[in-house]
Amino acid sequence: MKILIYIVAIVGLLSSAGCKQEKPAEENQKWSVKMANSVIERHDSLVNYLNPDKIKWQYDIAMVGQAIDKLGHVDSIYSQYMEDYVDYFVTESGDVRKYDPTDYNIDRINPAKNIITVYKRKGDAKYRKAIEMHVEQMRNHPKTKSGGYWHKKIYPWQIWLDGVYMATPFLAQYAREFNAPEWFDEVAHEILLTYEVTHDEETGLMYHAWDESKEQRWADPETGRSPHFWSRAMGWYMMAIVDVLDYFPEDHPKRDSIITVFQNTADALMKVQDEETGLWYQVLDMGGREGNYIEGSGSSMFAYAFAKGARKGYLDKSYLKTANNIFDGILEHLITVDDKGLVTMHHICGACGLGGNPYRDGTYEYYISETQVDNDPKGVGPFILAAIELNR
Repeated sequence: MKILIYIVAIVGLLSSAGCKQEKPAEENQKWSVKMANSVIERHDSLVNYLNPDKIKWQYDIAMVGQAIDKLGHVDSIYSQYMEDYVDYFVTESGDVRKYDPTDYNIDRINPAKNIITVYKRKGDAKYRKAIEMHVEQMRNHPKTKSGGYWHKKIYPWQIWLDGVYMATPFLAQYAREFNAPEWFDEVAHEILLTYEVTHDEETGLMYHAWDESKEQRWADPETGRSPHFWSRAMGWYMMAIVDVLDYFPEDHPKRDSIITVFQNTADALMKVQDEETGLWYQVLDMGGREGNYIEGSGSSMFAYAFAKGARKGYLDKSYLKTANNIFDGILEHLITVDDKGLVTMHHICGACGLGGNPYRDGTYEYYISETQVDNDPKGVGPFILAAIELNR
């Protein structure tokens, strides 16, 4: 009996010391795992992903955490990596460091999806308080006269495609999991209004942004729309829809309209897909123009959205093959692996916006001149999500 007790004790000590089984060989070969391992090898914490001196409650770093956390079934280290990021920001009192709701910056809402995940696992009241703080921001967030959320307080009267992803999946999840169905109507309105004000009838594509006041220099004086179709902006929008629909009621009166928009937008994107690479250019409809380039984040976002859309039945099943072909193109044209096995993703647009100081005028020259960044989180996150969705 004593021998048995000693064996159990030794096993317990080894377990608490961090010993764990090797991950299955086939899992180690998955691109999702290889990219996640590369992120963790380069950055011991998500807090250090970019410049730790300028760390903030940041939508793109949070998205990488969301993606890596989905590998928690492979090894708990992946979930812990995301949870550590949340716990760096969420204090014991339930406040969130580096987050001020009264900035009314819609980008700051996306990270709250991670707080929901951690709250469901741990149940601590501090996480629930932090979740409610983000919901309260959206209760008071300024809106256009047409009822759409401003992108930020410093960008009044403007709706950006980016912002649909930043807020609507969180609000839809909150509505479902915290019994607040009134948010479903809000989410549907945001998605459909954004389509209405940015959609181009001729191409079926969506402009990056819309200024209801028509006062911005980048805004068309008649339509209020920005001048160009930006790859990542449409990627954000497509990802928003497939993630929102995870939580959206089957019987909601606007569900079919949202799916129709998703289908129409997918079809429009296929018309500007680059035939040679199977990917998309930074400026979607100007693939042959000097300076334009195959861009990683938008292409990865489309791979994820198409794959999930096909699996869920929102798109024709042929889109699953399309998504796999896109992923093949990403591996061939945008991914390298060094001698140590570290994965690098290239040709990711670091950042693009409109207005501000210095002023971003939304011209073609502006979009192609913004810095391309290897392993930028806005490409890495969707790459992992696409790899998981495709089981590659």
